[in-house]
Amino acid sequence: MATLHRQNTVVRCATAPRSRLRAPRRAVIVAAAVAGLLAGTPVVAGAAPTSAAAEQASLAQQVAAIEDQVKAADEQLQRMTVEAEAAADAALVARAQLAAGQAEADRTAAELAAAQAHVAGAEEDIADLGREAYMGADDRYGDMELLLDAQSPTELLQQAATMEVIGDHRAERLQEFLAVEARVEETDRAAKAAVARLDELARAADEAEKAANAHLAQAQADYDARAAEKARLEEELRKAGERLLAAQGAADAAAAWSARQKQQEQQQTLASASSTSGMPTAGRVTSCYGPRWGTMHQGVDIAAPIGTPIYVPEDGVVLQAGPASGFGQAVYVQHGDGQITLYGHVNQFFVSAGQVVRAGDQIAEVGNKGQSTGPHLHFEVHQGGLYASRVNPMPWLQSRGISLGGC
Repeated sequence: MATLHRQNTVVRCATAPRSRLRAPRRAVIVAAAVAGLLAGTPVVAGAAPTSAAAEQASLAQQVAAIEDQVKAADEQLQRMTVEAEAAADAALVARAQLAAGQAEADRTAAELAAAQAHVAGAEEDIADLGREAYMGADDRYGDMELLLDAQSPTELLQQAATMEVIGDHRAERLQEFLAVEARVEETDRAAKAAVARLDELARAADEAEKAANAHLAQAQADYDARAAEKARLEEELRKAGERLLAAQGAADAAAAWSARQKQQEQQQTLASASSTSGMPTAGRVTSCYGPRWGTMHQGVDIAAPIGTPIYVPEDGVVLQAGPASGFGQAVYVQHGDGQITLYGHVNQFFVSAGQVVRAGDQIAEVGNKGQSTGPHLHFEVHQGGLYASRVNPMPWLQSRGISLGGC
């Protein structure tokens, strides 16, 4: 009896817990299935719960969290790039105004020189008129010596007119001289004003450039710190992603993660550039034209590795190619419709001023020069002259069959 009692006891102990654990076991299986689906690993119904499913769910959460941090860091870097370009923009506009002021000063100086040369010839003509009037005068003009005492052609004209010793024809010639002299005075005033304006523009350009450089120096340190943080997060993301894929059964987790990241980058590029034909460069649009983060972004930014080719979308003539305040180096191309396209921050350029380029020609390569906080192409469209009026590049590109997604 004692033995039977122990056997019954054993049977009861083995059976009762079984019914009580049935519902929790089902919940664990469901949770494991959900975690497996989220992590991309199928779970066979009825399979025993394992710590692998929970580990995959935890790893999936880690990957998602780090991905969010990477996105936030990337957005901050984009913001810093746009702010740096905005600071440089003021310097570029100031330099363009300085160039226009220099052209105006040169024009007025040339006009003044021409007017002064005209006056010099007119003075000789007026002196001849004075001598003719004196030699042809009769005794009624005994005070003709006054004409010869005149200190200037203007004084000569005034005295001659007062004494009525010149004829109508000579009077017309003297009046012409006065008009020329007045034009000289007006041109001289314009030339002086142009020089003064030029001095103001030069000071403004220097100040704007110093401010841009100071902003870049400060921003660059912040950018470097942010970039280092993003790199650290990306490394964490890689390790977490590889652990997740390994837990899911990937034979080569590192290769699988690399392939996944490459696929995501390709999807982002396709999303930001729905039509790559004729694009200025192959990359991902990071900033569009318009107000961004409290400042005005005057163009479109396309992120791409240093050295990525830059192509001109339409035939044109190169206006400038080389050092450009703010952009470090830039290329400016004027097209048949008079509009100008700008390609900033280039690493190298392969064209020169005056060169004719055809649609699809490589003119430069993507760089990270000037007021830039990451390798990218800054693309602008100017109407009515360089920096006269900058417009949204998208309509210009779209009219040529080029579409940049995201803008």
